[in-house]
Amino acid sequence: MKHYSNKLLALILLAAMVLSSCSSSDELEVEVPASTPNTLVSADAQITWRSGDLRGFMTQAGIDIDLDAIQYDVTIYHITYKTIYKGDSIVASAVVYVPSVEGKLISTVSFQHGTIASDAEAPSNSALGGGQNILLSALASTGLVAVAPDFIGFGASVDIMHPYYVEDMTATSVINAVYASREVATMEEVEIDNDLYLAGYSQGGYATMASHKYHEENNVPFYDLKASFAASGGYDIKAFQEYFFAQDTYHQPFFMAYVAQAYVESLDMGTLTDFFNEPYASVIPDYFDGSMTGPQINAQLTDVVADLVNNDLLENIDKKDEYAYIREAFVVNSPIDFVPEIPLFMYHGDADITVPYQNSVDVYNQFIANGASTEVVTFTTLEGGTHSTGVLPYLEELAGQLLKMEQE
Repeated sequence: MKHYSNKLLALILLAAMVLSSCSSSDELEVEVPASTPNTLVSADAQITWRSGDLRGFMTQAGIDIDLDAIQYDVTIYHITYKTIYKGDSIVASAVVYVPSVEGKLISTVSFQHGTIASDAEAPSNSALGGGQNILLSALASTGLVAVAPDFIGFGASVDIMHPYYVEDMTATSVINAVYASREVATMEEVEIDNDLYLAGYSQGGYATMASHKYHEENNVPFYDLKASFAASGGYDIKAFQEYFFAQDTYHQPFFMAYVAQAYVESLDMGTLTDFFNEPYASVIPDYFDGSMTGPQINAQLTDVVADLVNNDLLENIDKKDEYAYIREAFVVNSPIDFVPEIPLFMYHGDADITVPYQNSVDVYNQFIANGASTEVVTFTTLEGGTHSTGVLPYLEELAGQLLKMEQE
């Protein structure tokens, strides 16, 4: 059995929480990028981690990663960049981890975080010595530029409602952060090749799937997607909704509130009274201003599904035409209507009742039934993994696969 000090255990738990809780700018055309997209607005160096220190952290934490591969010092940058929200150019933010590599081309990995509700949890607001920054710095130290987008609605764009589980806004915010990271690396005279990896857990798994689909269906200058590693996401949103509605109680009611509020704000879709009973419908918008965490929002709601959800919607969402717009939005924003041709590694814990394991199983089976090769799309069950305990084995699998693919 591995033993952790309290400090290192806190580091790992912090990472798990972050991962699973889960003028010219007006002319920017994100959906059809220019041949030389320039999205970077600003880049501020924050701290440089020495490779030896990073190896020490990984050794003491007991994380299963090839320590010999952690060989480069890494500088953490907080960046802002241009992306698109509801057709308008906005400024979003991200963290970029640049290794001090000379004389060789290196690849890029974008890591999408899990569900968060408070702005304090965003990557660019996380402590520089916190879990996510240490882990992604260690990954970058193997010889990769790493990117951690805040997503729209956090960091530089905190005044905007986060478009939670909205496919196109999610994918383009990731892609534009990746573009910006290339500019940061160029600024630091680090040479980038065209290989890109995508990874993420929980909502980050969904964001990874959405970005993977975007890469398969669109011309993305500079980058060839080499593989994606999507874990424990609710990829089929309609099936996720059916899972919610089938429960008497659900321990994360803020997930349901989050999706509804995001769709009302980002997709101009109805009102919250279409989704929820009072007194909840009137107060939910106040909970998503970036000041409250998911657990704090949960405490203001009820975990009894019939008390929270509009009862007519609960009973008739699949029966009444008046709810067709909700059904359609769930289907349209599920990034599963394609046949992957680029390697896609899927992971999910079979004891996960937060984001149901069966959601990933069904999506994987759909990909294969629709013609995807089992050599291209693979599914790994994280045995006994809950939504929280599945994080660490996923990270170890991710690190091992990335190092293996980079050495090939």
